[in-house]
Parts: sequence; C-alpha cells; structure tokens
Amino acid sequence: MSPETTLALAGALHEGVRAHLYPGDGLEAAAILVCARTPGPRLRLLARDAVLIPYSECVRSETAITWPGGYIEQAIDRADAEQLALILIHSHPGGLFAFSDVDDASDGQAIPGLFQAHGDLHGSAIMTPDGAIRARLYSPNLSRRPIDLVTVAGHDLSYWWGAQARLYGPSRRPMAFTGAMTAQLGRLSAVVIGVSGTGSIVAEQVARLGFGRVILIDFDWVERRNLNRILNATLSDAENRRLKVGMFADAITAHRGPGVAEAVDASVVTRKAVLAASQGDVIFSCVDTLEARQIADLIAAAFLIPLFDVGVVIPVRKDGEGVAIADVCGRIDYVQPGASTLQDRGVYSPDTLRAEYLRRSAPEAHQQEVEAGYIKGLIEEAPAVITLNMRAAAASVNEFVARAFPYRQEPNQLYARTEFSLAACEEDFTAEDAFPVAPNPMLGRGALEPLLGLPALAPVRNGHSR
Repeated sequence: MSPETTLALAGALHEGVRAHLYPGDGLEAAAILVCARTPGPRLRLLARDAVLIPYSECVRSETAITWPGGYIEQAIDRADAEQLALILIHSHPGGLFAFSDVDDASDGQAIPGLFQAHGDLHGSAIMTPDGAIRARLYSPNLSRRPIDLVTVAGHDLSYWWGAQARLYGPSRRPMAFTGAMTAQLGRLSAVVIGVSGTGSIVAEQVARLGFGRVILIDFDWVERRNLNRILNATLSDAENRRLKVGMFADAITAHRGPGVAEAVDASVVTRKAVLAASQGDVIFSCVDTLEARQIADLIAAAFLIPLFDVGVVIPVRKDGEGVAIADVCGRIDYVQPGASTLQDRGVYSPDTLRAEYLRRSAPEAHQQEVEAGYIKGLIEEAPAVITLNMRAAAASVNEFVARAFPYRQEPNQLYARTEFSLAACEEDFTAEDAFPVAPNPMLGRGALEPLLGLPALAPVRNGHSR
C-alpha cells in the first residue's frame, strides 16, 4: 500500500539537523522543521529549512528537553507568509524509535500554540542516533496520525516507515535484489519522463522491479520509425498513432494488473505533467531536449525528489569521403536535492537553452537535432540504438538500487555521474564534491505558485494552462 503521508528531507538538511541533535554529549536536543507541501492529492511535506534550538537555552537531559517558546515564534514568522507546516523534532539518545509519554505531554503544550498562530497542519518527530526519523501529524482539533513514510535523499536514499517501526530502532533496510527489496518498492512511486527509446526500457525495469506505481509522462505517439527501440510497441500501435504512455501503461497492466501504471499524455513542460511528477518518490529523466531536462531538474529541487538523468549519443567523424563512428557513449547523473543540479554540472545552461529554443522555432531543423541526439552529425530515420539504450537504462536503474539499498564497496557520493564509452571500453565516475553548487531558490518550493517559479505553469481562470 502506497503511503498517504510523507515527510521528505534533502540529504544536506538531514545531516545538519542530525549534527545539531547529536552533538556528542548524550543529551536531548531540539529543532523545528519548516515544511512546504506538494499540490496533492498525496500529502508530501517538504522540509525546506530548520530552526536549530541553541543548547544553552534549553534544559536538557538524557530523556527530556524543555526549550523557550521564542524559537517557535521565529519558526512561525518563517512559515506564516506561505502557510508552511512546522514539525517539532528532537533527539532520542537512547535509541527509542517511538514517541514516549513525555513526548505526548510536551506536544500537548506546544502544538496548540502553533495552530493558534497559523496553519491547519503541524506535527512532531523524533530522531535516533543513526539518523532515523519517525514523525506524526496533528490537525487543529489535536487529533494525530502517524506520517507513513519519512524519506531522505542524500548520497544514499533512506526510507523509514512509521507503521513498521520497532520499539528500539527502525526496520532494517532490505538487502538489494531480494524479495524484501521488491516489497518495499511496492510502496513507492517512480516517475518516468519520456517513454521512448531509453525511457521505455527504464519503465519496463521499474515496473518489473515492483514499484507500486509507475507514472509515465510523454506527449508523443508511436511511429514506425521508432518501433525498433520502444519496448512493447507494435505495428498496430504505430498504424493507429497510439500515445506512447497509453501503449506502455497497457503493457504494464498486462503483467502487473490494474492500478500500477498512470499515463500522463502531456509534455513535461506543462502544469499537468509537473503536478503528476510531484507525486513520485523518484524521477527518471529520459528525454531528448535540454528544456525537458531543465524542467526535470526544477521538479526534483522543488519537491525534494531524487533525480536520475540519462542520455546517450553516438558522435561521428569524417572518414575520407564518408563518416565513421567516433564514440558510442552514455551518461547517468544522480541529482540529490540541495546538492549540485544538472545546470551546475553543465548539462544545460541559459545559452544552450536559448539555442535550443531558436532551433525549435524551425521545426525541421529541430527534428534533425533530436535525431542527432542519438547519432550526432548524421541523420538517421530509425537509428539502431536499442543496445546502447539498454546499457544506459540499466545503469540508471541500478544507480537507484545502489543508493536505496546500498551494495557498493565504496561510498555512493563518489558516483554522482557515470560516463561510459563502448568504443573505448571505458567507464568513468565523478564524485558529488567535484561539482559546484549554486544557491537554489527552487529548493523545497513545493506547491507555491506559480509552479517551479514559471509563469507559464500558473493556473488560469478557464481551467487551461500550458
């Protein structure tokens, strides 16, 4: 069963809060998470910021903490303008992964004040020494319910399930490539942006790995010229110009049953697609334009969703009177919210986005550029690239597995980017620390309008938007 409520944190914020809550003295400490929300229908609280309560202003022991209300007022000031939710979080140095009677009593004193100030949803949370978080929500009548899932997207991907909590610690992380991994994936949602040559292969893998929901986003239809590289596509699909997402959703339903696949027949550069993507737990970007990559980048930051971006290319060179293969290569980038973005890494820039826009104003030239994404410098009506697509798609999904269910012998932070050359039989990796990180105003923006800060995605009165 998919989680109805989620608390999401970027890895860097989680590390900062954990360092504050566990300074090494064995005493409880406290902070306040300031959280935005997704547009719904799924309730995902997005920890945008944290107010750290100074130790010197608290009365701290190994099992309890009291702290002045002035810091709640400070958090309310940050949250009021955008009606953000507040989560009061403190440490449990003894490792108790549950709320104690003391916690209940403390909430009974603090939570009513939050509702008196503003908002219709607030909560509390505890963190154990290993960084695991368990959280719960309060409504204005002070009824409470557990938050089903707490996620942290850092170098690793962490999931803590409230309903599966043990008394003295979170449930053990499943081992990769096992039935236990499949069971956990059955409660998560994967978003695949672009369901064509590479995206269809990624979608096939995440569906068969067991994701409980697979959200497919693409506006295009099946054509004869791409039957050689889109999984599950048939001649009939091409003749009837079936939408790629509809075709693939039916294929998933055929082997997984109803309720798993969701077909979103829209460009990712639309409000409809952005809202759909905001509901996922992980995004796979399998697109062939820089604009689409930029939107995927913005979605990942705004909604604190880990992003895996994959691209392939076959550059050619002049060889006498003809051309020859210069390389056969691919790239997989893992982007964690709060760390380097695809823009930081040079995947796109304002200049390249502008150049792409100008090409798009001439449709024929733009179509040539799209095809050149496979074989750069040579126009091929139906490029035979399924083997290359398979290689890159598998690498991107395995990268997710390596972070959600770690099995590498080295830290995952060393593998923010993977690049491979089939021509040179080489594979290179770039660590997260090697990339610059620019300030990101989109981080944790959530449902704030206009979506992603783009006026073109704002709702309009007649019910239609871009």
